[in-house]
Amino acid sequence: MAKTSKRVAQARPAKFKTRQYSRCRRCGRPRAVYRKFGICRICLRELAHGGFIPGMTKSSW
Repeated sequence: MAKTSKRVAQARPAKFKTRQYSRCRRCGRPRAVYRKFGICRICLRELAHGGFIPGMTKSSW
C-alpha cells in the first residue's frame, strides 16, 4: 500500500524540480536505481542472471 501511494504521488508533477527522484519501474524501490535501465540494482541483477538483458554477462576475473 505504501509503495503504491508513493508511485501515485510521484506521478504528479513535483512542486520543485529538485524533489523529483527515480523509482524502480519493476518493484518501486527508490534507492540504487540505474538511469540507463530504469530499474534498481536488485532487479537488474535478477534480470541479468535470467538472461533478460541482452549483452549483459556476469563478470569473472
